[in-house]
Amino acid sequence: MSLAQTTGHLLLILLLIEARKTPGNAHSLCLDLTVKSQSRHGQLWCQVQGSVDTKPFLWYDSASNKVKLLGFLGKEVNDTKAWTEISQTLVEAGRELRMVLPVIKLDKNETRGPPTLQVKLCCQREAEQRSGASLHFSLDGQTALLLDTMSITWTVIDPGATGIKEEWENNQELAEYFRTISTGDCSYWLREFLKYWEKMQLPEPTEPIIMAPDISQSASIRLVSCIILLIITQLVLIASCHEYYEEIRDHSR
Repeated sequence: MSLAQTTGHLLLILLLIEARKTPGNAHSLCLDLTVKSQSRHGQLWCQVQGSVDTKPFLWYDSASNKVKLLGFLGKEVNDTKAWTEISQTLVEAGRELRMVLPVIKLDKNETRGPPTLQVKLCCQREAEQRSGASLHFSLDGQTALLLDTMSITWTVIDPGATGIKEEWENNQELAEYFRTISTGDCSYWLREFLKYWEKMQLPEPTEPIIMAPDISQSASIRLVSCIILLIITQLVLIASCHEYYEEIRDHSR
């Protein structure tokens, strides 16, 4: 294969790769719950922060017993059904997790007072479909367990922290409750919030208003341009070879 052919093929491959580099359509919704087992009446025992694509949009604490709006997304989804459902679920989930704390056993040499349980409940969507769901358990800031709630696969990080996995396996009602939230409710909430989130990510128009070209359309244009360039390269190569053989034939006569 000649240098011109190789160059043309490489250009085509590079453009094919470039055409696939569209902005990622994977999105995530995470609820970070922090629960304490003991607190005096009226004191804080539960905190929750919700985020979409790592951007916070809600905050809840048991002291005020109110869910607060954060950022533009929080304001946009305030009156939606999904917002009402997630607000109610946060309170219920905090209470359920608080019931788990008494069964957690830690190394007495490393424990100072009642432990604090942190749970990160996350779900992901990609290409309009649910693509992942998980629960990350931490004790006093140290990751202890990971649970893939789609495949029910446990990853034990800290063997010294026992009780959580056993409680999940023995208490089917508790396990099903959080599995339903992470694989079902969370995915639904994320889908609903993305209707507002994606609109917020669009650049604000400036005057004069110029419509931005569609990404897939731009990629197609670049691909066609590369194919044309490749064809031109091949035609030049053929023409050069033809001229070369014509000169050889003329000299041989």
